[in-house]
Amino acid sequence: MKKAWTIAGAALLGVLVSSGAWAQDDDGDGSAKAPAVAVKPMPAEIMPLSPKSLLLGVENTGEHLIAVGDRGAILASNDGKNWTQVNVPVRSTLTTVAFADGQHGWAAGHDAAIVHTDDGGKTWKLQNFQPELEKPVLGLLALDAQHCIATGAYGLLLETQDGGQTWNSVDSHGFDEDELHLNSINRLANGDLLIAGEQGLLAISTDGGATWTKQASPYEGSYFGVLPRGDKGALIYGLRGNVYVSDDARAGKWTALQTNTVASMFGGAAVPGDGDVLVGLNGVIMVISKNDDVQLLRSPDGTPLSDVVPYGDNVFLAVGESGVQPISVKALSQ
Repeated sequence: MKKAWTIAGAALLGVLVSSGAWAQDDDGDGSAKAPAVAVKPMPAEIMPLSPKSLLLGVENTGEHLIAVGDRGAILASNDGKNWTQVNVPVRSTLTTVAFADGQHGWAAGHDAAIVHTDDGGKTWKLQNFQPELEKPVLGLLALDAQHCIATGAYGLLLETQDGGQTWNSVDSHGFDEDELHLNSINRLANGDLLIAGEQGLLAISTDGGATWTKQASPYEGSYFGVLPRGDKGALIYGLRGNVYVSDDARAGKWTALQTNTVASMFGGAAVPGDGDVLVGLNGVIMVISKNDDVQLLRSPDGTPLSDVVPYGDNVFLAVGESGVQPISVKALSQ
Protein backbone atom coordinates (compact mmCIF):
# COMPACT_ATOMS: atom_id res chain seq x y z
CA MET A 1 0.00 0.00 0.00
CA LYS A 2 1.27 3.48 -0.83
CA LYS A 3 1.91 5.77 2.10
CA ALA A 4 -0.78 8.27 3.05
CA TRP A 5 1.27 11.23 1.88
CA THR A 6 1.56 9.93 -1.68
CA ILE A 7 -1.08 12.28 -3.07
CA ALA A 8 0.01 15.32 -1.12
CA GLY A 9 3.64 14.80 -2.01
CA ALA A 10 3.40 13.70 -5.61
CA ALA A 11 0.46 15.74 -6.82
CA LEU A 12 0.27 18.86 -4.70
CA LEU A 13 3.58 19.60 -3.02
CA GLY A 14 5.88 18.70 -5.88
CA VAL A 15 8.11 16.54 -3.69
CA LEU A 16 8.26 13.59 -6.05
CA VAL A 17 9.25 15.56 -9.14
CA SER A 18 10.26 13.65 -12.24
CA SER A 19 13.85 14.59 -13.05
CA GLY A 20 14.77 15.77 -16.50
CA ALA A 21 17.92 16.13 -18.56
CA TRP A 22 21.03 15.00 -16.74
CA ALA A 23 24.73 15.68 -17.00
CA GLN A 24 27.67 13.78 -15.56
CA ASP A 25 29.36 15.70 -12.74
CA ASP A 26 33.00 16.73 -12.94
CA ASP A 27 34.92 13.92 -11.26
CA GLY A 28 37.48 16.29 -9.83
CA ASP A 29 40.31 15.60 -12.27
CA GLY A 30 39.47 18.48 -14.52
CA SER A 31 37.75 16.38 -17.14
CA ALA A 32 34.83 17.96 -18.94
CA LYS A 33 31.27 16.96 -18.12
CA ALA A 34 29.48 14.67 -20.50
CA PRO A 35 26.88 16.42 -22.66
CA ALA A 36 23.35 16.43 -21.30
CA VAL A 37 21.09 13.73 -22.67
CA ALA A 38 17.64 14.92 -23.65
CA VAL A 39 14.78 12.98 -22.13
CA LYS A 40 12.20 11.98 -24.70
CA PRO A 41 8.56 11.35 -23.83
CA MET A 42 7.37 7.75 -23.84
CA PRO A 43 3.73 6.78 -24.37
CA ALA A 44 1.69 5.56 -21.44
CA GLU A 45 1.13 1.84 -21.13
CA ILE A 46 -2.39 0.46 -21.13
CA MET A 47 -2.89 -1.08 -17.67
CA PRO A 48 -6.05 -3.11 -16.92
CA LEU A 49 -6.10 -2.06 -13.25
CA SER A 50 -5.83 1.69 -13.92
CA PRO A 51 -9.38 2.42 -12.67
CA LYS A 52 -8.33 1.02 -9.27
CA SER A 53 -4.87 2.60 -9.23
CA LEU A 54 -3.60 6.04 -8.21
CA LEU A 55 -5.69 8.75 -9.89
CA LEU A 56 -5.17 12.42 -9.12
CA GLY A 57 -7.67 14.44 -11.15
CA VAL A 58 -11.18 14.00 -12.51
CA GLU A 59 -13.44 16.14 -14.69
CA ASN A 60 -17.07 15.96 -15.77
CA THR A 61 -17.05 17.47 -19.26
CA GLY A 62 -20.82 17.38 -19.53
CA GLU A 63 -20.50 14.60 -22.08
CA HIS A 64 -17.94 12.28 -20.51
CA LEU A 65 -16.02 11.69 -17.31
CA ILE A 66 -12.23 11.95 -17.62
CA ALA A 67 -9.79 10.87 -14.90
CA VAL A 68 -5.99 11.18 -14.93
CA GLY A 69 -3.22 9.77 -12.80
CA ASP A 70 -0.11 7.67 -12.38
CA ARG A 71 2.22 6.94 -15.32
CA GLY A 72 0.25 9.06 -17.79
CA ALA A 73 -3.04 7.25 -17.34
CA ILE A 74 -6.13 8.92 -18.80
CA LEU A 75 -9.45 7.12 -18.35
CA ALA A 76 -12.82 7.90 -19.92
CA SER A 77 -16.31 6.87 -18.83
CA ASN A 78 -19.89 7.48 -19.96
CA ASP A 79 -21.55 6.20 -16.79
CA GLY A 80 -19.02 6.53 -13.94
CA LYS A 81 -18.90 2.75 -13.59
CA ASN A 82 -17.12 1.48 -16.68
CA TRP A 83 -13.79 3.12 -17.46
CA THR A 84 -11.58 2.79 -20.52
CA GLN A 85 -7.94 3.82 -20.62
CA VAL A 86 -7.05 5.74 -23.76
CA ASN A 87 -3.74 6.14 -25.55
CA VAL A 88 -1.61 9.01 -24.23
CA PRO A 89 1.73 10.14 -25.75
CA VAL A 90 3.48 10.65 -22.40
CA ARG A 91 4.14 8.44 -19.38
CA SER A 92 4.61 11.25 -16.85
CA THR A 93 2.24 11.21 -13.88
CA LEU A 94 -0.72 13.46 -14.66
CA THR A 95 -2.02 15.48 -11.72
CA THR A 96 -4.81 17.63 -13.14
CA VAL A 97 -7.37 17.86 -15.95
CA ALA A 98 -9.62 20.68 -17.19
CA PHE A 99 -12.07 21.09 -20.08
CA ALA A 100 -13.28 24.29 -21.71
CA ASP A 101 -16.29 22.48 -23.20
CA GLY A 102 -17.34 18.96 -24.06
CA GLN A 103 -14.64 18.57 -26.70
CA HIS A 104 -11.62 20.72 -25.80
CA GLY A 105 -9.54 19.91 -22.76
CA TRP A 106 -6.06 19.59 -21.28
CA ALA A 107 -4.35 17.27 -18.80
CA ALA A 108 -0.98 18.00 -17.22
CA GLY A 109 1.48 16.87 -14.59
CA HIS A 110 5.08 15.90 -14.00
CA ASP A 111 7.84 16.94 -16.42
CA ALA A 112 5.67 20.03 -17.11
CA ALA A 113 3.87 17.69 -19.51
CA ILE A 114 0.66 19.03 -21.05
CA VAL A 115 -1.55 17.00 -23.39
CA HIS A 116 -4.60 18.22 -25.29
CA THR A 117 -7.77 16.76 -26.75
CA ASP A 118 -10.24 18.28 -29.22
CA ASP A 119 -12.53 15.25 -29.45
CA GLY A 120 -13.79 14.89 -25.88
CA GLY A 121 -10.87 12.82 -24.64
CA LYS A 122 -10.75 10.07 -27.26
CA THR A 123 -7.33 11.13 -28.52
CA TRP A 124 -4.58 13.25 -26.96
CA LYS A 125 -1.61 15.17 -28.36
CA LEU A 126 1.48 16.29 -26.46
CA GLN A 127 1.84 20.08 -26.39
CA ASN A 128 4.47 20.68 -23.73
CA PHE A 129 7.22 18.51 -22.20
CA GLN A 130 10.04 20.09 -20.15
CA PRO A 131 11.51 17.54 -17.73
CA GLU A 132 14.60 19.69 -17.33
CA LEU A 133 12.54 22.21 -15.36
CA GLU A 134 11.81 19.63 -12.63
CA LYS A 135 8.52 21.45 -12.05
CA PRO A 136 5.25 19.50 -12.22
CA VAL A 137 2.02 21.18 -13.27
CA LEU A 138 -0.43 21.07 -10.36
CA GLY A 139 -3.40 23.14 -11.54
CA LEU A 140 -5.19 23.83 -14.83
CA LEU A 141 -7.87 26.34 -15.78
CA ALA A 142 -9.41 26.11 -19.25
CA LEU A 143 -10.96 29.52 -19.87
CA ASP A 144 -12.07 28.64 -23.40
CA ALA A 145 -10.98 26.40 -26.26
CA GLN A 146 -7.99 28.66 -26.96
CA HIS A 147 -7.01 30.02 -23.56
CA CYS A 148 -5.69 27.84 -20.75
CA ILE A 149 -3.50 28.59 -17.72
CA ALA A 150 -1.31 26.05 -15.91
CA THR A 151 0.14 26.51 -12.42
CA GLY A 152 2.73 24.37 -10.73
CA ALA A 153 5.65 23.80 -8.40
CA TYR A 154 8.30 26.43 -7.70
CA GLY A 155 6.33 29.28 -9.23
CA LEU A 156 5.55 27.53 -12.51
CA LEU A 157 3.01 29.56 -14.48
CA LEU A 158 2.31 28.72 -18.13
CA GLU A 159 -0.30 30.05 -20.53
CA THR A 160 -1.59 29.39 -24.01
CA GLN A 161 -3.91 31.61 -26.01
CA ASP A 162 -3.83 29.63 -29.22
CA GLY A 163 -5.26 26.30 -28.17
CA GLY A 164 -1.90 25.02 -27.01
CA GLN A 165 0.12 25.48 -30.19
CA THR A 166 2.43 27.55 -28.00
CA TRP A 167 2.81 27.56 -24.21
CA ASN A 168 4.51 30.61 -22.75
CA SER A 169 6.02 31.07 -19.31
CA VAL A 170 4.43 33.88 -17.30
CA ASP A 171 6.55 35.67 -14.70
CA SER A 172 5.03 34.93 -11.30
CA HIS A 173 7.52 37.08 -9.40
CA GLY A 174 5.06 39.94 -9.30
CA PHE A 175 3.21 38.02 -6.61
CA ASP A 176 5.55 35.11 -5.87
CA GLU A 177 9.12 36.24 -5.33
CA ASP A 178 9.97 33.03 -3.46
CA GLU A 179 8.80 30.72 -6.26
CA LEU A 180 6.34 28.87 -4.06
CA HIS A 181 4.16 26.02 -5.28
CA LEU A 182 1.09 27.35 -7.10
CA ASN A 183 -1.23 24.47 -6.28
CA SER A 184 -4.55 25.54 -7.75
CA ILE A 185 -6.29 28.06 -9.99
CA ASN A 186 -9.98 28.70 -10.59
CA ARG A 187 -12.35 31.27 -12.07
CA LEU A 188 -14.88 32.97 -9.80
CA ALA A 189 -18.43 33.83 -10.80
CA ASN A 190 -17.52 37.43 -11.65
CA GLY A 191 -14.69 36.33 -13.96
CA ASP A 192 -11.82 36.98 -11.53
CA LEU A 193 -9.10 34.33 -11.43
CA LEU A 194 -7.72 33.17 -8.09
CA ILE A 195 -4.50 31.21 -7.47
CA ALA A 196 -3.94 29.45 -4.15
CA GLY A 197 -0.64 27.94 -3.12
CA GLU A 198 2.09 27.20 -0.66
CA GLN A 199 2.62 29.16 2.57
CA GLY A 200 -0.76 30.86 2.35
CA LEU A 201 -0.15 32.32 -1.09
CA LEU A 202 -3.18 33.93 -2.73
CA ALA A 203 -3.12 35.93 -5.95
CA ILE A 204 -5.99 37.39 -7.96
CA SER A 205 -6.35 38.56 -11.55
CA THR A 206 -9.20 40.79 -12.69
CA ASP A 207 -8.14 40.82 -16.36
CA GLY A 208 -8.11 37.19 -17.41
CA GLY A 209 -4.61 36.46 -16.18
CA ALA A 210 -2.79 39.37 -17.83
CA THR A 211 -1.79 40.80 -14.43
CA TRP A 212 -1.82 39.41 -10.91
CA THR A 213 -2.02 40.95 -7.44
CA LYS A 214 -0.95 39.19 -4.26
CA GLN A 215 -3.74 39.04 -1.68
CA ALA A 216 -3.65 39.11 2.10
CA SER A 217 -4.08 35.59 3.44
CA PRO A 218 -5.85 34.40 6.60
CA TYR A 219 -3.55 31.37 6.90
CA GLU A 220 0.20 30.74 6.59
CA GLY A 221 -0.08 27.09 5.64
CA SER A 222 -0.57 25.70 2.15
CA TYR A 223 -3.81 25.85 0.21
CA PHE A 224 -4.60 23.05 -2.22
CA GLY A 225 -7.78 24.32 -3.84
CA VAL A 226 -10.14 27.16 -4.75
CA LEU A 227 -13.88 27.02 -5.41
CA PRO A 228 -16.14 29.87 -6.58
CA ARG A 229 -18.69 31.10 -4.07
CA GLY A 230 -21.62 33.43 -4.74
CA ASP A 231 -21.31 36.38 -7.09
CA LYS A 232 -17.70 37.33 -6.29
CA GLY A 233 -16.54 35.17 -3.41
CA ALA A 234 -14.47 32.03 -2.98
CA LEU A 235 -13.81 29.06 -0.74
CA ILE A 236 -10.18 28.05 -0.17
CA TYR A 237 -8.97 24.88 1.51
CA GLY A 238 -5.77 23.07 2.37
CA LEU A 239 -3.57 21.68 5.12
CA ARG A 240 -4.92 20.30 8.38
CA GLY A 241 -8.57 20.75 7.52
CA ASN A 242 -8.34 24.52 7.13
CA VAL A 243 -11.19 26.02 5.10
CA TYR A 244 -11.92 29.73 4.63
CA VAL A 245 -14.77 31.49 2.85
CA SER A 246 -15.26 35.01 1.56
CA ASP A 247 -18.18 36.78 -0.08
CA ASP A 248 -15.73 39.08 -1.87
CA ALA A 249 -12.32 37.63 -2.72
CA ARG A 250 -10.98 41.00 -3.87
CA ALA A 251 -11.73 42.54 -0.47
CA GLY A 252 -9.64 39.88 1.24
CA LYS A 253 -11.94 39.31 4.22
CA TRP A 254 -12.02 35.61 5.06
CA THR A 255 -13.94 33.60 7.63
CA ALA A 256 -12.65 30.28 8.96
CA LEU A 257 -15.11 27.37 9.01
CA GLN A 258 -15.27 25.03 11.98
CA THR A 259 -14.37 21.78 10.25
CA ASN A 260 -13.58 19.55 13.26
CA THR A 261 -10.83 17.73 11.39
CA VAL A 262 -7.10 18.06 10.83
CA ALA A 263 -7.20 16.01 7.63
CA SER A 264 -5.77 17.97 4.71
CA MET A 265 -8.23 18.59 1.89
CA PHE A 266 -6.82 18.04 -1.60
CA GLY A 267 -9.79 18.40 -3.96
CA GLY A 268 -13.24 19.90 -4.08
CA ALA A 269 -16.38 20.55 -6.08
CA ALA A 270 -18.90 23.36 -5.82
CA VAL A 271 -22.58 22.77 -6.40
CA PRO A 272 -24.04 26.22 -7.27
CA GLY A 273 -26.64 27.31 -4.73
CA ASP A 274 -26.34 24.06 -2.83
CA GLY A 275 -22.95 23.69 -1.12
CA ASP A 276 -19.50 22.22 -1.55
CA VAL A 277 -17.83 18.84 -1.20
CA LEU A 278 -14.13 18.50 -0.30
CA VAL A 279 -12.05 15.31 -0.20
CA GLY A 280 -8.69 14.56 1.32
CA LEU A 281 -6.45 12.51 3.54
CA ASN A 282 -7.57 9.14 4.90
CA GLY A 283 -10.68 9.22 2.72
CA VAL A 284 -12.21 12.12 4.64
CA ILE A 285 -15.13 13.77 2.84
CA MET A 286 -16.20 17.21 3.99
CA VAL A 287 -19.73 18.25 3.07
CA ILE A 288 -20.33 22.00 3.43
CA SER A 289 -23.95 23.13 3.21
CA LYS A 290 -25.05 26.43 1.72
CA ASN A 291 -25.30 27.67 5.32
CA ASP A 292 -21.68 26.67 6.03
CA ASP A 293 -22.56 23.77 8.26
CA VAL A 294 -19.92 21.05 7.99
CA GLN A 295 -20.57 17.32 7.95
CA LEU A 296 -17.72 14.79 7.89
CA LEU A 297 -17.97 11.47 6.08
CA ARG A 298 -15.40 8.88 5.05
CA SER A 299 -15.02 6.83 1.91
CA PRO A 300 -15.46 3.07 2.24
CA ASP A 301 -11.79 2.41 1.43
CA GLY A 302 -10.47 5.05 3.81
CA THR A 303 -7.57 5.84 1.48
CA PRO A 304 -6.52 9.37 0.43
CA LEU A 305 -8.73 11.15 -2.09
CA SER A 306 -7.35 13.81 -4.42
CA ASP A 307 -10.27 15.16 -6.47
CA VAL A 308 -14.05 14.99 -6.81
CA VAL A 309 -16.79 15.98 -9.27
CA PRO A 310 -20.60 16.01 -9.03
CA TYR A 311 -22.33 13.30 -11.04
CA GLY A 312 -26.10 13.13 -10.67
CA ASP A 313 -28.34 14.09 -7.76
CA ASN A 314 -26.28 14.04 -4.55
CA VAL A 315 -23.83 11.65 -6.20
CA PHE A 316 -20.17 12.46 -6.62
CA LEU A 317 -17.21 10.64 -8.12
CA ALA A 318 -13.95 10.90 -6.21
CA VAL A 319 -10.51 9.70 -7.27
CA GLY A 320 -7.45 8.94 -5.24
CA GLU A 321 -5.07 6.25 -4.13
CA SER A 322 -7.63 3.48 -4.71
CA GLY A 323 -8.83 4.76 -8.06
CA VAL A 324 -12.43 5.82 -8.73
CA GLN A 325 -14.87 5.85 -5.82
CA PRO A 326 -18.57 6.86 -6.02
CA ILE A 327 -19.83 8.94 -3.11
CA SER A 328 -23.44 9.49 -2.09
CA VAL A 329 -24.00 12.73 -0.20
CA LYS A 330 -27.65 12.87 0.84
CA ALA A 331 -27.29 15.77 3.28
CA LEU A 332 -25.66 18.24 0.96
CA SER A 333 -28.40 20.89 0.97
CA GLN A 334 -29.48 20.53 4.59
